[in-house]
Formats: sequence, C-alpha cells, structure tokens
Amino acid sequence: MHWRALSEDLPGPKWAGLFAEYWPDYRRWWLKEGDSARPSYLESKRALKEHMPEIVPLYDDLCDLAGGGDQAARFLSFYCPPPYLSGCSQAIWTGEEPVLVRNYDYNPNAFDSLILHTGWQGRRVMGTSDGLWGMVDGMNDAGLAISLTFGGRRVVGTGFGVPLILRYVLQTCATAEEAGAVLARVPTHMSYNVTVLDAKRHYLTAMMAPDRPAVITHAAVATNHQENVEWVSHARFTATVERERFLLQRLTLHRDPEDKFIGAFLRPPLYSTAFDAGFGTLYTAVYRPRLQQMEVRWPGTIWPLEMDAFQEGGRRVQIPGAA
Repeated sequence: MHWRALSEDLPGPKWAGLFAEYWPDYRRWWLKEGDSARPSYLESKRALKEHMPEIVPLYDDLCDLAGGGDQAARFLSFYCPPPYLSGCSQAIWTGEEPVLVRNYDYNPNAFDSLILHTGWQGRRVMGTSDGLWGMVDGMNDAGLAISLTFGGRRVVGTGFGVPLILRYVLQTCATAEEAGAVLARVPTHMSYNVTVLDAKRHYLTAMMAPDRPAVITHAAVATNHQENVEWVSHARFTATVERERFLLQRLTLHRDPEDKFIGAFLRPPLYSTAFDAGFGTLYTAVYRPRLQQMEVRWPGTIWPLEMDAFQEGGRRVQIPGAA
C-alpha cells in the first residue's frame, strides 16, 4: 500500500492533481445508485450554506479546481453520499501528555492513503484524507484533535458524510466545547461516534445519528456501537463490545503507560486482519495536540509528522493480511 504526505497552503495545483487522479474512482462510487439518487447541486450548496457557511468559499474554490463540473461539485459537498461502513477503535490516553489514538478499519481499495497538511482559510490542519478534503482523523494548529468511528446502525438519513464534518470542525473550532456544539448541530447521513481532544486536555465523544439528536458524552473510548448495540450481526463481526471493554480496561483497571497503550492498537483484539470482509486495520494514528505532532503506525513502522515542520513524502507499507 502506497501512502503519501502532501502539503499545500492554499487550494492549488497539488490539490487539483489529486482530484484528477482520484475522481474516476470516486465518481464510480458516488454514482453506484445512479445520478438521480444524489441531491442536486442547488440542494447541496443550500445545505452547506445553512449548516457550514464558513467553509462555502473554500468549497467554491475546490469546485473550480475540480473543473467546475456538476457531479464533482455535488460529490465535494458530501451531502447525502452513498452509505458506507467501517470498523474502527479510538481512545484518549489522559496521561502527562494526552494523546488521541485510533485504528482505522476499512477496505484498502476504497481509501485515499493520503495525509494532507493544509493552510486553508488561515487555519493549519493535518490528518488522514477522505474524499480529498474530508478527514477521518486530524488535528489543527489550535491543538484540537478529532477522529471518527462508524456508529453501528443501519439507518441512513439526510445529512453530510461525516469526513466533511470533521474537516469543518478542524477549520472552525479551537476547543472540545466548540467542537461538541458543531457535532450536535450539523446533520450526518449515518451514525458515527466522533471523539475530540483539545490542548487544555478537555475531551468528549459525540454519538451522532441521522434520526435522533446527537448525544455528547465524556467517553474516552469509542468503537462501533452507540449507547446500546442495535445491529447485532455487525457488532458480533467487528467485536465492537469486546474492543470497547478491552480499551476501558487499559485506561482504568491496568492504567497502561503511553507506549504500552498505543502498542495495544497494533495487536488483537484492536488490530484486525479481516480484509476479505472489508474491515482490516489500515493504520493506527496517534495525535499529540499540545505538541502539534502526529504519527501513523503500522506493525514495525512509525511515520512521525509535525504541524510546524511537515515533510512531504511517501511510504510503501506492507499491511498484514491485505492483498
């Protein structure tokens, strides 16, 4: 699997090149239920203006760089996209230097394999890309780190793909409290658990859903269910309850030191090789928001990255169990 790290302060030729490269695959995915199954450009733009007005100018710039086409603009709005499922585990280690750690379990053939470092709208952000401007985890220069897991519910509703909501939080928020207010307000098209940690050590997990109000909790751990298991077969297959229990034990009963706690993400039960079913662990991310540092980890490999001294580059990674 080939990973890249790219930095571009303002939307420009690097991002346009990425879009041209990824768009054919994303277009196929976006159209898999037919063009008419997705909202119109006007509906999508109206939803963005209503719920995330601060990033509309950025959206317009990216649409221009993508060539100004109707389907590309609708895709980039992330409004009511096709449903998609993932695994994932995330937790906050609240020791001397608090860290947000997460495993991302997903299909390697439907993943950007891209770490983006941007200075869009005067706010520096770095993290793991999804959909070319959305993020599945990331951090900003205010010291706010964020990560998502699928919430383990079948319901699909009217709202945004959650990676864009994470981007919006990172572009506009500086604290966990501000992020919580956004996560409670912006509609999501599927159920997700979003965990945030800020530079003042405050953290929360928002259990978001399309059909009921978000629940803002002080949970330091999130896997693939919300308050109760609702999708039993998915829960059993992804071992969501077992992973949650394991992480809670690491944080409370055993109180692992940081290295041991992070290392646990690279071993079962947190680490998954179920790639044949689309839920293998693609990477482990570690965010240290106060230090403005992140790491991407695989078994035997650590890729450190810094907000202030971000270095572009690439890594070819052999993931156990992945084709």
